[in-house]
Amino acid sequence: MNKPLVGACFAVLFLGATAAPAAAVSVERPAKPKAVDFAGTVALSNCSGSVVRVPDSKPEDPALVMSNGHCLESGFPGPGEVVVDQPSSRTFTLLKANGSDAGTVKASKVAYGTMTDTDVSLYELTSTYTDIETKYGIKALELNAARPEQGRKITVASGYWKKLYKCSIDGFAYRLKEGNWTWKDSVRYTPDCQTIGGTSGSPVIDDETGKVVAVNNTGNEDGQECTDNNPCEVDENGKVTVRKGINYAQQTYGIVPCVAPGNKIDLTREGCELPK
Repeated sequence: MNKPLVGACFAVLFLGATAAPAAAVSVERPAKPKAVDFAGTVALSNCSGSVVRVPDSKPEDPALVMSNGHCLESGFPGPGEVVVDQPSSRTFTLLKANGSDAGTVKASKVAYGTMTDTDVSLYELTSTYTDIETKYGIKALELNAARPEQGRKITVASGYWKKLYKCSIDGFAYRLKEGNWTWKDSVRYTPDCQTIGGTSGSPVIDDETGKVVAVNNTGNEDGQECTDNNPCEVDENGKVTVRKGINYAQQTYGIVPCVAPGNKIDLTREGCELPK
């Protein structure tokens, strides 16, 4: 895992011609998305995270902060363990687009957390999306409801380090095994994203859409096989592959069907396949 850290140590296009044409033709051009920045990301005491919404979230809903399951203040959930609706008063430092601190938001509970099949935590905040936008001028990042695609350019935005890591999706690991934990269909980065401890929980943002497609969580540090901080890939036939220096994330599109009206996590909803 990209280990959680403890404490503070841790172009406008101009078209011209020499003569006016006889007839002007208007061409609709798709809007180019703005460059990915830090707006909506947060810093935890030991990890990174982001304020997120699903496509159906309402402005008046309590906002959600997403990070890793291994970043929970209660410690790593064991294999098969799921944390649901646990009270929490954890605070998060909200960042502006340029990476400076905007202010602090506070959790009311851990709505969901696990390290089984995926590595994710979702905190429900005491603030609504409207509260955050009104007070800080910052909008939540949206979780893409579609599975990410190989080859897409992405940005891993770490609120803890206030650093952007840019690379592409190299592919997917059928199973990613690290110590006692196994994760399904993990995102593998190209080597450019050299994420480190403290980047755990960072949103992985598709550069073209600006939507979150995964949550950063681990990397193989020493070339060891399937040990802590040295995940290995296991294919459908059980073949093990070790990629030293390569980092990974867990897809987030599967979270979307599990969010009910009011931003409540409902693991019984149709299409929800998060561990229960």
